[in-house]
Amino acid sequence: MLGFKVQKLDVMPIGFGVSFRVDTKNYNKKILKANLLTVKKIIIVLAGPLINLIFIFIFTILEYILKIGISTLIYVNILIFIFNMMPIYPLDGGRILKNILYIFLGKLKALQIVNVISKGGAFVLTFVIVSISIFYQNISYIFVLIYIWIIVIKASKICNMKIKMYKILKNYIAIN
Repeated sequence: MLGFKVQKLDVMPIGFGVSFRVDTKNYNKKILKANLLTVKKIIIVLAGPLINLIFIFIFTILEYILKIGISTLIYVNILIFIFNMMPIYPLDGGRILKNILYIFLGKLKALQIVNVISKGGAFVLTFVIVSISIFYQNISYIFVLIYIWIIVIKASKICNMKIKMYKILKNYIAIN
């Protein structure tokens, strides 16, 4: 087993509680494995934007060599890359940021920081998109903004619920 030994068993009216004695050596191995898993998650999330960069490179070379007008494909891939790399969770940029912060600061702090950055990024994006919509007199950008706010609000609710859960667990562990 991983070095967990039952230290205490409490029987209560609403259930029971089990306390384990954890070997520090095994605990450090778990942290290292969690960090390696997080690095793998970062690499997987980077795959999407990397594909956009590869397409930009390929389409640029094809346009230069074959002299065909595929600049729209280049433009679309640049926009998708920029959109996905915004540090707004759950977009790819937000996931990368969350995982990097998780490695260095832990899960609770990472969730708190990403939640704040996502909301701040959405506010900045709101200003930019409204300005672009007014300048180009095109309301279609507003639909992208509405989508961003929907995912930010959903992700924020989930993050806040997880943050509360971690704080409750932290207080429970501190009491016992």
